[in-house]
Amino acid sequence: MATAAEEGAGPGAGGPGGKGSAAAGGPRGKKKGKRGRGKPGAGPKSRPPLPEGAVKRLGGHGEASRMPQKKYFRQRAHCNPLSDGCFDVPAGPAAMDWRQHFPDEALGEVKFVDLGCGFGGLLVKLGELYPGKCSLGMEIRDKVSAYVMERVKALRAENPGRYRNIACLRTNSMKYFVNYFRKGQLEKIFIMFPDPHFKTKNHVRRIVSINLLTEYAYLLAPGGVVYTMTDVEELGEWMRDKLERHPWFEEYTEREYADDLVIPYLTETSEEGQKVARNGGKTHMSVFRRRAALR
Repeated sequence: MATAAEEGAGPGAGGPGGKGSAAAGGPRGKKKGKRGRGKPGAGPKSRPPLPEGAVKRLGGHGEASRMPQKKYFRQRAHCNPLSDGCFDVPAGPAAMDWRQHFPDEALGEVKFVDLGCGFGGLLVKLGELYPGKCSLGMEIRDKVSAYVMERVKALRAENPGRYRNIACLRTNSMKYFVNYFRKGQLEKIFIMFPDPHFKTKNHVRRIVSINLLTEYAYLLAPGGVVYTMTDVEELGEWMRDKLERHPWFEEYTEREYADDLVIPYLTETSEEGQKVARNGGKTHMSVFRRRAALR
């Protein structure tokens, strides 16, 4: 079995952001891509109009309070994260203007990130559980991210003063995660029911790997937490193995598992988690803390 150092991370890497990590040379994506690819440093692109009937009016609150209907935003669950996408990417954290996503600057920086947020169930719950923290959902699928954006707009309109601490962004977090956040900025990263990419040749597409965990450690503050959950046993073992072997992470204690406020909601808030519960399936969860010092 390969060590963390052999996979591009570990003590020899000099800690998060060391050699072998995307964080080592600073944010990725400074080089402009070809037409159709995400282009760092560019402004936001306009989104095509939603299909007729894609949103429904909520009583008495006007056009801005239309709630999206999920049936118009369905998209295949599997997506190749190694392919190019048509979206803009900031050249680095300083180039990212968060005001268009979070209207209240007093809330401060993004602290929680849901990678592959799906239809935003966990994201909405995070906004309710932690009203003083900014939570961001990152989703690579165009239609699904569009749904979450419309859902957030509708929730804000229906609940004045609430849900201004959540937002969704369409991007490829496997390629550009470090372009959005500074070192040690994040407190929690959620990876809920990721694509298992069953074929061995596609394991490189999995969102948990030694190299990617090094990026997560770079962006997490000491004591920050990574949550993973899946209904695929083999993938659950894969993610746990990578976290156990990584020198910057240690698993929650039994007491921490019991005391964590968000853990009871991890299954019930996501569409995939609800589907597993309905079918009587089993989930496999791992929660690991980012160490303050390299072991």
